[in-house]
Amino acid sequence: MEYKERYKHLNKYLKEKFGERTLKICIDGGFTCPNRDGTISTGGCIFCSQKGAGDLIKYNESISKQVTDYFSSYKSKRANKFIAYFQNFTNTYDTIENLKSKYDSALIDDRIVGLEVATRPDCINEDIVKLLKSYTDKYYVCVELGLQTSNENIGRFINRGYTNIQFTKAVELLNKYQIDVVVHIMVGLPNETFEDIKNIVNFINMHDIQGIKIHSTYVIKNTILADLYFKGEYEPISLEYYLNCLTYIITHISPNIVIHRISADAPKDLLIAPDWNIHKKWVLNGFDKILKEQDLWQGKFL
Repeated sequence: MEYKERYKHLNKYLKEKFGERTLKICIDGGFTCPNRDGTISTGGCIFCSQKGAGDLIKYNESISKQVTDYFSSYKSKRANKFIAYFQNFTNTYDTIENLKSKYDSALIDDRIVGLEVATRPDCINEDIVKLLKSYTDKYYVCVELGLQTSNENIGRFINRGYTNIQFTKAVELLNKYQIDVVVHIMVGLPNETFEDIKNIVNFINMHDIQGIKIHSTYVIKNTILADLYFKGEYEPISLEYYLNCLTYIITHISPNIVIHRISADAPKDLLIAPDWNIHKKWVLNGFDKILKEQDLWQGKFL
């Protein structure tokens, strides 16, 4: 039977865009976050560890050394083209001069064809977007914006520190300069209902978004969410529920949006719960099975 792509996979999108397999180099840019340094808060989001989203980045060498080390490793043998991905904390939270210096420090190899920057909507302004735009003559540039939820009450509970309006303004500004936007959402946040999942899909479809990252909420050590979990005030979702939510999201999201991920890689040494989170194949295979058995595809119910 001929293979049918039931949703828009990132790997295939990048292969079509660059003509061959293209991988990401995860970089720790040495940034902090306004939700940690006291500008907005000192606690960060309740699910966020001390390394932000960079728990799988094992060291804090200079940016250029991280890149050269990557190209000296076996990982660089798996492709010929790469995207420099500034991953953890808020990678637009600095002066324009420092941002340019950090981005330039990563773009030091001819095999790098793209620059991807993860950040917060409240840390996007026109000067920053103009800087990012300046790289588009030579590189593919995209910005990953955390949204997590469109429920403002949950946003406050998880100490997100920004509003949906700020997210919308950031997207509009990036749209203005024709820079791709990747939205990051989480399923299973405290107090979340299935109605919230429906609402976040509607909210995303109202925006000009090019990519989405979806993953379940997991509990890791030394976080506020871990404290809530041990007090019995937060219960992680089941794999079955996550797959149900994932099915709804994909079948109701715009078919033009590239699906960057449907599962997150929780750091095994820090993970507290749920246990199923470390079995990425359970999510990927379980989801593929649902799509095939029910003959579903991205945007089917739009």
